[in-house]
Amino acid sequence: MAASTRGTVLKKRRLSLAALRESTTAQGLALIAPTALYLLVFMIVPMILVGILSLMTRGPYGNVVYRLNFDNYTRLIDPLYLRILMYSIGVGAATTLITLVIGYPLAYYIARVPARQRNVLLFLILVPFWTNFIIRIYAWIMILRTEGLLNSFLLNLGLIKVPLDILYTPTAVLIGMVYEFLPFMILPLYTSLEKIENAQLEAAADLGARPLASFLRITFPLSLPGITAGSILTFIPAMGMFVVPDLMGGAKTILIGNLVRNQFLTARDWPFGAASSMLLMFLTLAMTLYYTRKVGFSEDLLV
Repeated sequence: MAASTRGTVLKKRRLSLAALRESTTAQGLALIAPTALYLLVFMIVPMILVGILSLMTRGPYGNVVYRLNFDNYTRLIDPLYLRILMYSIGVGAATTLITLVIGYPLAYYIARVPARQRNVLLFLILVPFWTNFIIRIYAWIMILRTEGLLNSFLLNLGLIKVPLDILYTPTAVLIGMVYEFLPFMILPLYTSLEKIENAQLEAAADLGARPLASFLRITFPLSLPGITAGSILTFIPAMGMFVVPDLMGGAKTILIGNLVRNQFLTARDWPFGAASSMLLMFLTLAMTLYYTRKVGFSEDLLV
């Protein structure tokens, strides 16, 4: 009799747990439904349409002929487009490396100052986003041009005799890239560094670790998720950027983003432009998956 009662109680518990699990699942689905719908309509469906467009044929007048054509992808093997792709990867990697070198010490400093100063510094980092991106790029053009602020300052100090020719060069493009993406590197780094407790560093010091050893064994490994996130947020959009090369490079520097834009707006070869954009998407997706598998976004992956 007791065994029968115990079995009935266990059965009721299982039913209640199952009902609770179903209720939680239904609530979770209801919560993510708006986001899932948004991603479906504005991301997944457009990507599918671009993928279909990349397999179509360009008509004689720039129209799209709905006939399968895989030459759009084989054209990307051409040495000209391969050079553009490799140059885009190089610019993205250089931008990521420079923003990391500049942003890491700044993020570390912000994470270690008192809370009141920390909020002010974070506010100052976000202030540039209050101004339109194009206006900020034109401000850099005014600074870097031959008669600009930088050359005037250096000439007045007597440090140079002839104005520096920076604008409309790859150097100007890199300056614009670093300026634009530096906050995207600093903020993820700050998030990771701010989580590191002083007690960990004090324990390392008590055990005889010098500051450099403490940084290499504790601070740097715990900040790897921030480095990963910041690198991805910088590298991927830097590869596809076309505004900075056009305005600060004088259209002399062509990245894959410029190639895609030119195919859609100038050459009117939409299928090839779609194929180029799909290549960029697959490349960045592969790099992101590889990078996150090697490093990860979570501190749990560092154990």
